[in-house]
Amino acid sequence: MMFADEFKKVTLRSSGADINLVHGGSGPPLLLLHGYPQSHVIWHQIAPVLARSFHLICPDLRGYGDSSAPPSTADHYPYSKRAMAQDMIEVMAALGYDTFSVAGHDRGARVTHRMALDHPEKIQKACVMDIAPTRYVFNHTDQQLATGYYHWFFLIQPDGLPERMIGADPGYYLTEKLKRWSAPGAVFAEAAVAEYVRCYSRPESIHAACEDYRAGASIDLVHDDADQNTKVKCPLLVLWGEQGFVNRTYNVLDVWQQHAEHVEGRALDCGHFLPEEAPAAVCDALLQFFGAH
Repeated sequence: MMFADEFKKVTLRSSGADINLVHGGSGPPLLLLHGYPQSHVIWHQIAPVLARSFHLICPDLRGYGDSSAPPSTADHYPYSKRAMAQDMIEVMAALGYDTFSVAGHDRGARVTHRMALDHPEKIQKACVMDIAPTRYVFNHTDQQLATGYYHWFFLIQPDGLPERMIGADPGYYLTEKLKRWSAPGAVFAEAAVAEYVRCYSRPESIHAACEDYRAGASIDLVHDDADQNTKVKCPLLVLWGEQGFVNRTYNVLDVWQQHAEHVEGRALDCGHFLPEEAPAAVCDALLQFFGAH
């Protein structure tokens, strides 16, 4: 485990999955959600700092890390952001929290967005890192998006095509993703990369990640269409990488102001993987936004 001894590793059962997590620190609860193709280990550099001010809860999303990968369905609902958000609501309740704050990166940010819409009474503040909302992305797709986000269209292919291709060399695929999406010269901890590869190399994990993206291109859009006139009500912090695709493609704050009532944020000097490429800047931003105690 890449977290210090004060972090406890546990598995909590939600109504849909067994969720692996580490938690530690003291203060108000702060849930941290990772993205693709990683696990809770993405927070390993910032967790020791944030744990001085918060009780940090760092889970693996269903199908990722060491959490279980439940069977999917024809409509991909088990990997919808709604289902993933429900896991987190139940995990936090099991830890004794009816209300809490949450920060998510990449796919975890999409779960955060859905959680804030589905459970506004439970989310005090939220942060999303390096995304534009899913529905907005699909509604503004062009050649630049299809090139930069090619995996959005590759991973959703049916009949096990992406699973078979990725499964031929999952370590290469994962490390290539880290390289392509990070800023030039970015360095990832060897132990962290080894953990990502270990977890992602399991066939059920590759399939679950594909189902996550298949849900994003289907059932998630159904949910997003139904909520297209509903804005996130809690205060929202938006962070993104200055050297990444999101910054090159979107007026990020303008986009999020269309989807949330109270928005603030800024670009950080890094690529896509903010918590690993710019840990000090992420810590400063989260402490300032969520409030150091």
